[in-house]
Amino acid sequence: MPSPIRRIAHLDMDAFYASVELLRYPELRGQPVVIGGGSRHQPDVGEDGSLHFHKLRDYVGRGVVTTSTYEARALGVFSAMGMMKAAKLAPDALLLPTDFESYRHYSRLFKNAVAGIAPLIEDRGIDEIYIDLSDHDEDVRSLAQRIKDAVREATGLSCSIGIAPNKLLAKICSELDKPDGITVITEADIPTRIWPLAARKVNGIGPKAAEKLTALGLHTIGDLAAADPALLQDNFGRTYSEWLMRISHGLDERPVVTSSETKSISRESTFERDLHAKLDRDTLTPIFTDLCVRLAGDLQRKGYVARTIGIKLKFSDFRGVTRDLTLPDATDDAATIRQAAGECLRRVKLDRRLRLLGVRATALSKKEFADSAPMLAQGELFDDAC
Repeated sequence: MPSPIRRIAHLDMDAFYASVELLRYPELRGQPVVIGGGSRHQPDVGEDGSLHFHKLRDYVGRGVVTTSTYEARALGVFSAMGMMKAAKLAPDALLLPTDFESYRHYSRLFKNAVAGIAPLIEDRGIDEIYIDLSDHDEDVRSLAQRIKDAVREATGLSCSIGIAPNKLLAKICSELDKPDGITVITEADIPTRIWPLAARKVNGIGPKAAEKLTALGLHTIGDLAAADPALLQDNFGRTYSEWLMRISHGLDERPVVTSSETKSISRESTFERDLHAKLDRDTLTPIFTDLCVRLAGDLQRKGYVARTIGIKLKFSDFRGVTRDLTLPDATDDAATIRQAAGECLRRVKLDRRLRLLGVRATALSKKEFADSAPMLAQGELFDDAC
C-alpha cells in the first residue's frame, strides 16, 4: 500500500489569553485590551455593580505584556513588550491581570475537543498544537472546519488552522488568515503563496537575522530560495545557511511527536533589537522574569518538575552559549527557577549584546513521583554583568 499523502495541521488559538478574558468581559469586545497586569489591576466594582477598567496609561512598573487583543496589536502593542513602552503606544488601552489558571483550563478544553476528532497531536504550548491528518480520508477543509467547530463549541473561542505537507509550512499558513481562518496549501502552492512572504514569517528567523537578510537584499522567502548559497554561508555560517535554503524551498521532515515523554521544556525570546546586560538591564530583567514565570506555568500545566535549570543565550554575532544548574530538589516554582537561571547567567561573561535569551528545564519527572521543591529567595538578575 502506498504511504498516505502527508497532511500536517497547525492549530493556533486566536489571541488566546485575551480571548479568554473577553469571555469574562464581553463588553470589552472590539476595544484595545492588554493582558499583563497584576492583581491590583482587577476591574473596580462600582456601587451600582458596574465595572471600571484600568487604563494602560496609569501603569507603573517593569512588567511586560503577556498578550493583547487584535485592536491593541493594530496600535503596535505585542507580547513581550515592556508595559511602559506599550503605554506610550496605546495609553487608552484597557489593562487586565493575567489568569493562568483560566488559560490552562481553556487549553485543556480545546485540546480535548481536537483529540476527539484527530488524536495524533503534538502539544506545542498552551495555545497551539500540530495535528497529523495524513490518515484521514475526509476532505481536508471539511475536516478543518469540523475541528474549528468542535473547539468553538467546547470553549466559545475561535482558532486558525493551517494545513500543509509539513510542520514548517503549516505553521506559516495558520498565520495567513487570522483570525478564525483556514489555509490549505500544497507543494505546488509554494511559489505563489509562500515565496512572496517576508522572510521573518518563518519561525526561526528572528528580528536580527531578518535585518541582516534585508541588508543583503533578501526580503522575501522567495529571495532566500533564489539566493547564492555561498552568500548565505559567508554571512550566517554553514549550519544556519543550509537551514535557510531548506526552509525557503518548504522542506521540513520533522514528524508530529505525539509521545507524552517530555525531555525538556523551554521558553525563549528573540529581541526586537540587541540588548546589553548592563545598559538594558531594566528591559532585560522583566523579560527574563516573565520567561521563568511562563516556564514554571508550562511545568505545572504538564505536571512535571525539573532537577536542572538552564539558560540559552545568543549574541549579536549569532554565537550561542548555554549554562545549566542542577538543583538539590526538583521544582516547578517560578521563584526557584528564576534563582537558578540567574545563577547560570552569572557564569557567563556578558560583555556582548544579546539577541536571544532563553530558559529551559531538563531532568524532568512527573510531579506525583517527586518531592516538592523548597522555596528559594529571589536575587537580582543581571547584577555585576561585565
